[in-house]
Amino acid sequence: MESKVSEGGLNVTLTIRLLMHGKEVGSIIGKKGETVKKMREESGARINISEGNCPERIVTITGPTDAIFKAFAMIAYKFEEDITNSMSNSTATSKPPVTLRLVVPASQCGSLIGKGGSKIKEIRESTGAQVQVAGDMLPNSTERAVTISGTPDAIIQCVKQICVVMLEVQSVTKRSPPKGATIPYRPKPASTPVIFAGGQAYTIQGQYAIPHPDQLTKLHQLAMQQTPFTPLGQTTPAFPGEKLPLHSSEEAQNLMGQSSGLDASPPASTHELTIPNDLIGCIIGRQGTKINEIRQMSGAQIKIANATEGSSERQITITGTPANISLAQYLINASSADPDPHGRNTFTA
Repeated sequence: MESKVSEGGLNVTLTIRLLMHGKEVGSIIGKKGETVKKMREESGARINISEGNCPERIVTITGPTDAIFKAFAMIAYKFEEDITNSMSNSTATSKPPVTLRLVVPASQCGSLIGKGGSKIKEIRESTGAQVQVAGDMLPNSTERAVTISGTPDAIIQCVKQICVVMLEVQSVTKRSPPKGATIPYRPKPASTPVIFAGGQAYTIQGQYAIPHPDQLTKLHQLAMQQTPFTPLGQTTPAFPGEKLPLHSSEEAQNLMGQSSGLDASPPASTHELTIPNDLIGCIIGRQGTKINEIRQMSGAQIKIANATEGSSERQITITGTPANISLAQYLINASSADPDPHGRNTFTA
């Protein structure tokens, strides 16, 4: 069976999942989806990429073993091409290896490691690839990351041997299924900070600041017309749709810190909101981080009344200019967990 699988001749359907960073996913998808379309057509495997604005994405490859091997070969060679291209603009002399991360149920990792590490040692020696099985499970799942590094050819041979182990585990588990269902790993969206520059709101995505939805930008512009605002250093305004380069996440944090210059204000008015108790935690945030962020961004003073015994609601008092108050209200609503589109979770003034 092993020889047949390693030659890609066994017509058994397998599903293998990969964990990739956003940049790697972009490389696999290609311009207008052309690269992934070509991979699907030429390999015969089904290649699905998880949705969502997450730093990590799951790439699922399903098909007969020979189709899976072809898909992996195309991915490995694409990553090597990316490394080669990046080195042309780099002073580095040694070429880094291609690296892929598989997501494997923890129940299968024991077979992959083998008694005393014998199986994983055998795979390393016979393929020339580096294989590491993570000690901890991925967050909120019963799966582990298995990292494979090496040349594309070494990676392909390594994946073939891992497929053999998975097929053997499958045949065993049919006779005696493992206790408890596998909980698959699902990457969570990153909580992206919001910064303001040149009258435009931006969210941080990787090395760029991407323009934030128009509503928040307009509210911020209104607030800034009525409130002195500390300039954001050397940051230049960007046109809608243009990416604003950021040198590091530290720079983004510095920009966030400078937005606290909303201290002087013209004659203020006061507005009150009634918030359900079960949503107040989303607005306050851990150790008050979220409410402090809303105060800094909006320039408004925000006070949350103490809980009253027997009441299911809390009072929030917002003080500032009309624009400050509007921006604060917007940010408070945005902080709540999935506001109900029919108004059941919206706040009453």
